[in-house]
Amino acid sequence: MTGPGQVLISEEQIQQRIGELAEEITRDYTGKDVVLVGVLKGAFMLMSDIARQIKLPAEFDFMAVSSYGSATRTSGVVRILKDLDHEITDRNVLLIEDIIDSGLTLNYLLKYLAGRNPRSLEVCAFLRKTGIQQVDLDVRYTGFEIPPDFVIGYGLDHDQRFRNLPYLALLDQ
Repeated sequence: MTGPGQVLISEEQIQQRIGELAEEITRDYTGKDVVLVGVLKGAFMLMSDIARQIKLPAEFDFMAVSSYGSATRTSGVVRILKDLDHEITDRNVLLIEDIIDSGLTLNYLLKYLAGRNPRSLEVCAFLRKTGIQQVDLDVRYTGFEIPPDFVIGYGLDHDQRFRNLPYLALLDQ
């Protein structure tokens, strides 16, 4: 039976860091329109918490992509399961992502969205795994850097389970 293992980042640590990120985003986007684009399903908790703490008007849209299936490692093949509902041409877009592993999925998404000519395109990622990126990515806002272990909680799952944990934990297999 798989389940939550050792807690890596507590609920309190997550909420404190989200407050700090929200302050940075508020400062950087004051006076600008911003569209928060959440990458489903993993980023929904981060997007919700960030959206409630930023002090500026924002619009929301979502994308859903698949690169894992039920595996614990990315396949490297990205499929768009749900595209944006609204145009982002000449808009300030902040892509909200749950985790950066190899970077291949995010790299694909950034190129895909850049082709729609946004005014600006930045990334807010909850987690960035250290030492395993296969592409160089410019991530403006990062919540936490973690070791290259498989983690669950705070939106991240294993086979669609454990997203609802309010903390981040190792997957105990």
